[in-house]
This record gives sequence, structure tokens and C-alpha cells, in this order.
Amino acid sequence: MTTLQQQGAAAKAASYPLSTAGTALKNAALEAIAAVLTPRQDEWLAANAADVAAAREAGMRPAMLDRLTLTPERIAGIVDGVRQIISLPDPIGRVDKMETRPNGLIIGRRRGPLGAIAIIFEARPNVTVDAAALCLKSGNVCILRGGKEAIRSNRCAVELMRAALRQAGLPEDCISLVQDTSHETAAELMYLDQYVDVLIPRGGAGLIRTVARESSVPVIRTGEGVCHIYVDPEADLDMAAEILYNAKCSRPSVCNAVECVLVHRDVAGAFWEKALPLLDKHSVELRADAAALKILGGRAVPAAESDWDAEYDDYILAVRTVESLEEAIDFINAHGTGHSEAIITRNYFAAQHFLDAVDAAAVYVNASTRFTDGGEFGLGAEIGISTQKMHARGPMGLEELTSGKYVIYGQGQVR
Repeated sequence: MTTLQQQGAAAKAASYPLSTAGTALKNAALEAIAAVLTPRQDEWLAANAADVAAAREAGMRPAMLDRLTLTPERIAGIVDGVRQIISLPDPIGRVDKMETRPNGLIIGRRRGPLGAIAIIFEARPNVTVDAAALCLKSGNVCILRGGKEAIRSNRCAVELMRAALRQAGLPEDCISLVQDTSHETAAELMYLDQYVDVLIPRGGAGLIRTVARESSVPVIRTGEGVCHIYVDPEADLDMAAEILYNAKCSRPSVCNAVECVLVHRDVAGAFWEKALPLLDKHSVELRADAAALKILGGRAVPAAESDWDAEYDDYILAVRTVESLEEAIDFINAHGTGHSEAIITRNYFAAQHFLDAVDAAAVYVNASTRFTDGGEFGLGAEIGISTQKMHARGPMGLEELTSGKYVIYGQGQVR
């Protein structure tokens, strides 16, 4: 057996005791994880500092460095997220329905864990804890495969969590980390269907598409975030400018950041007078169509056709002028990735039509796309933002990490 096959077998073995662990035991393990992260955060921060230094030397972009960096404040937020998960209802064992058939059989559907979940993700050390905690509460073991840029941070976090599992009385292999971050291990993980029940990729579009195309393990697609904001002619333009600024600049490297703004031609001039001073705070590069260039002049550069499908993860924004709400909707459905889309308008009917017609996991009226997040949606953390339509869509919390099992009670019935 290869090293990864051995890890998969160990995870599969651990999945059976975890699947029958009660809520109290799982919560005790989560509390042990939360309790160890803060007192030993200096170890985690030191490992992370080494990752950040190596990434900076390798030329990682500032926005991506921000995703990689841990701080005491961010660790406190991660610990709070674990404790929020503890407070959430346990989905395992919940009965969706229970019916008595004419022949006397009592048939119900009960929630159960998916089993062994493998997660491939990039330079996001917070994902290591978020994903492990959600999997644990929902009765799933997890095999984590992070990017090489965060390997020191991930090793430290997983070592701390495995020690907490031992302390709580659960198998340490409920949480494991792939130590080899080469492309070969990622490829091998995609074919580990003997041991892995579900594979979840979190990262850039290239990673997600490769995993979805190549994997023999069932895949839940997450995270491709070409998100749009449409500024309607009946928008509050001050609100629109503030929302755009937040959606682009608060954290441009995340999947719920806006990448393209569509502005109705009737308000384009007035809107850009309000939006430009805000975007200038971060020197946001604007890549604009011909109509917008006439307004923005030297502040923008001409957009290429590829800009309408780009996930920049940076202080870059595609700008397009539209003639109507329908044009905006058609453009979003053609170029969006099904993640998060927003309309800014005072018109109730325009808002409702946008909600109905736009095909995305999260559709907003007069709010920033940055709210597409498990914590903000009241789910605790999330394993990712699913952009598919099967089983799970949007932020994937505890409920989305379960499956249905039919249970049947009889009294000797035969067919």
C-alpha cells in the first residue's frame, strides 16, 4: 500500500466509531480542540510565520499572502468558530420523516454522516480547523490536503487537533493531514475511492475544474467566485458605491469578493463619481468596456474578452455598462460561476425579478456579496461554498455534510 492508501485505510477505520459517537463525545472533542489552540497559539503562529516568509520570498501576491497569514485575532476567530459549531444542533440521527405504510411497515429517513471526506485546499490555514471541526460534529472523518505554501501551519494545527482527539477518547485518525503536497498526492487522492466517500476541492478555478474532471471519488464543487454587482437605474447610488467598495476591497482574495460590476447607462456617470474615490483608496485597477471608458477615461484600461470570466483575487475590477435589467441578468448567467450575485435597487419588482432569474447559490438585494459565508449565515463555519445544484448549494454547514438513510420497522412483513 502507498502512504496515502494507508492513511485512507486508517481514516476509514476511524469513521466507524465516529459515526456512532454521541453528541456529547463529539462536543467534548471539539471543546478540547478549542481549548488547545489558544494556549499553544505561539507554536501555530511561529509555523505560520515561516510559511509566510517562504511565500513572500517566492513572490506570492499580497492578496494571497493575506489569505495565508494568521494573527492572534484570526486564531481567536477560528476558536470562536469551533465553539459556535459546538452550540449548533447535531444533525446526526435527525429524522426527516416517518410514515406508516398500508402493510404496517414504519418507514423513516434519518440523517447520517457521509463517511470519509477528503478536502483539497490552498493557502488557507483557517480552513484546516474549520473543515475538521465541521466534519467532526457531523460524524465524518476528514483527510486534509492543503497547499505547500501552508504546510508548516497545517502540520501544527493538525498535530494539536489530533492530540485533542486522543484526550477526548476518539481515534486521532478522525483528522489527518496529507504530508506530501506534490501534485502526485493530489492526483492519487482523486482516485482513493476505496476509502474516501466524498472529495471537496477548495481553491482556484483551475484546481476545482481539474478535480471535478479527473476524480473517481464523488466531488462537491466549491468556491469558484466570479461574482457580480448590478447597479440598477433606481439604485441608491451612495449605497451602491459603499457596497461595491466592501465587496471588492474588504478582502479581495476570497471567493465571495465581487469581480465585475454592471452599471446601468442611465446612472453610470453619477455612480462613478461616488464609487471612484472609494476604490482609489486601494488603487483598484478598472478594466472597462467602451461605454465605461468614455466616463472613466484614463482611470481605467480597456477590458479584454477574458476579463468577463476572470476571478482576479486581487484589487482588479471588471466594469461593464448595460442597457437594461434583462441584459444584466443575461450577462450574469452567461459569465457567473453560480456563487453570489447582487442587485442594488429601490425597485421592488426589479429586485424580485433579479432574485427569480439569476442562477446562483446566493442572490442579494442591496447587500454585499461578502456575506456568503457559513458564519454569517448562522451555520457556524462552512466547509466551502457549493456552486453546484445537487445535494448541497451555497455555504455547506453541518446539514450539508450528512446523507439520508432509510430505516424500516416491521412486524414480520414479507413481500
